[in-house]
Amino acid sequence: MNEETKNAAKTAPKNAFQRFFSENMGILVALIVLCAFLAIFPATGAHFRTVKNVFNVLRQISTNLLLACGMTMVIILGGIDLSVGSVIALAGVISAGCVSRYHLPLGLALLIGILIGVIFGLFNGFVISRTTIPAFIVTLATMNIARGLAGVYTGGSPVRVVTKEWQFLGAGYIAGIPVPVIIMLVVFIISLFMLNRTKLGRHIYAVGGNVKAAEFSGIDVQKVKFIVFTYSGIMAGLSGIILASRMYSGQPTAGEGAEMDAIAAVVVGGTSMAGGSGKLGGTLIGALIIGILNNGLNLMNINSFWQTVVKGVVILLAVMIDFFRNRSKNVQ
Repeated sequence: MNEETKNAAKTAPKNAFQRFFSENMGILVALIVLCAFLAIFPATGAHFRTVKNVFNVLRQISTNLLLACGMTMVIILGGIDLSVGSVIALAGVISAGCVSRYHLPLGLALLIGILIGVIFGLFNGFVISRTTIPAFIVTLATMNIARGLAGVYTGGSPVRVVTKEWQFLGAGYIAGIPVPVIIMLVVFIISLFMLNRTKLGRHIYAVGGNVKAAEFSGIDVQKVKFIVFTYSGIMAGLSGIILASRMYSGQPTAGEGAEMDAIAAVVVGGTSMAGGSGKLGGTLIGALIIGILNNGLNLMNINSFWQTVVKGVVILLAVMIDFFRNRSKNVQ
């Protein structure tokens, strides 16, 4: 038995690696084809292939992937969080204001920005877990509340921060790697561990798959919902700080449409909107596809309105693929 256990331990990483490719083969092929096209296309190739552009893409997707880590858990749970884009704006302007207006220490300002995300996540989680009000309605309300508060606090004007310490978080480098990319990788690994290696992760899948069955098996459904929406709020608060740092200011309009980009990354990555299934590995690939698509369209000088149309088509295709995949499973 011990020998079998040792052999299983040796083969586990390989199996996990193979499983990642088999589960995400379709979107991996799509990512490779997209990269190959942009690399050889005359209008984009020279710029797209540069190391500077690669880091630029990774920096740009960092906030989206942070949101998508929380959104993946929310959608697996069978919910949705529309408030994250507005929380980005509120957390950004409040933390920027703490530095530029009230001259608080940088560390405290960052904690306050994250605390904004925690508060909205706690509120969303409390209402959704304690009532039968759909997550769509609750987070739609908090989306408007957060966006309105950001406008009230700033009067509609940016809150500028010029200190180098503040700018380092969103625009700095460590060993040649952008700081937001490092934060993104750390958060992704933590989220991956939470979803795949903890009891909470198993409970998220169970609740998303069948709430009643989860309750009968002894899972505290209210607690799971509360934690997941709180985590999504934390990701929004952190994203708001990074984005405000990258733009050298807290913008009351920041994060507009960020919830849609996060949902797009999750859905393109193969997570089912019906709940109960999905992987963070797929979300990572989905975020890369969305980010590289945005980058490529910008390099082609495509009108921003058409870029929105293209992203809408990509989301629709991903949802349709999910629909037909689920239908084929049900038929079998």
